[in-house]
Amino acid sequence: MDAFEKVSEQPEAKRLLRAALDDGLAHAYLFHGPPGVGKREMATAFAAELLGDAARVERGSHPDLYVLEPLGDQIRIDAIRGLRHDLHMRPFESDRRVYLIFGAHSMNEEAADALLKDLEEPPAYAVIVLVADELGSLPETIRSRCQPVPFRRLSERTVREWIAAQAPDLPADEATAIARVAAGRLDRAALLLDDAAAKRRAERLQLARSVYLAPEFAASAAAERAWAADVASPSASLACAISRKARGNRSAASRATSGVGESLTSSSRTRAASFERRRALRASPALRA
Repeated sequence: MDAFEKVSEQPEAKRLLRAALDDGLAHAYLFHGPPGVGKREMATAFAAELLGDAARVERGSHPDLYVLEPLGDQIRIDAIRGLRHDLHMRPFESDRRVYLIFGAHSMNEEAADALLKDLEEPPAYAVIVLVADELGSLPETIRSRCQPVPFRRLSERTVREWIAAQAPDLPADEATAIARVAAGRLDRAALLLDDAAAKRRAERLQLARSVYLAPEFAASAAAERAWAADVASPSASLACAISRKARGNRSAASRATSGVGESLTSSSRTRAASFERRRALRASPALRA
C-alpha cells in the first residue's frame, strides 16, 4: 500500500501521480480543486513517495522538503525569493528536492512572475508542487508549465464517515445534516463541528432575533425614528424639502385637473340647456304656422 491510500477518494489524482512515479516525473505539478477535499494530504503523500521517508515528511523535518505557505492572505515576492534561493541548493539526502507551495492561488503578480523564471528552467533534481483552491487567479503562463492534477468534491458518505470519526457521540441525523451542508468539503464539516464557532453563530442569531421579538419593538415607531434621524441631517432636510415641493406640485396639478373637469362639466350643461330651448321653440304652434 502506498502513501496515497491514506487520502479519501480522488481516484483520478491517484492514477496520475502513480503513473508519474512509474513512468517519469514532470518538474512541476498543479493540484487544483475546492478546499477541504484532500489536496494538502495528497501533496504530502506525493512528497513522501518521492523522498522515501513518510514520517519526516509528515513532520516537515526532512532536509530535502521545502514547504511554503501564504503569509496572511497572500504569497508575496519575498517568500518566492527565499524559495528560489533554496531551489539552487543540491539535495542533502535524497536524489531530489521537493517544494510544496500551498495556497498557490494567493500569489500576487510579482510573486508569480518570480516563480515563472524557475518553472521555465528548473534544476533537474527539483519537483515543485503547487496546491491551489482555484485556477482563475493563476496566470496562464504558470498553469501551462505545470502538470495539472484535478481534485473533486468528496461524496456525502465519505464526509459522514469523517464526521463519525471526529464526533462519535453526534446523533446520526445531525451527522447526516452536517455532511449535506458541507457539500463534499471536510473544512466545512470541521467548521460546523466546531463548538466555539457554533456558539458564536447561535449568539449572533439570538441577538438578531431579539430585536424583532422584543415586546417593545414596533415597526411604525422604528420607521418614525429613522425618519426623524434622516430629517436631522442637512442632506436629509434638503431631501425633505424636495419631497414637499414634489407633493405641492402634485397637489397643484391635481387642482388644475379638477378645474378643467369642472369647466368641461359647466360647458356641457350650458349646451344641453340651449338645445332644450331650441327644441321647445320648434314645437311651439306659432312657429309652425
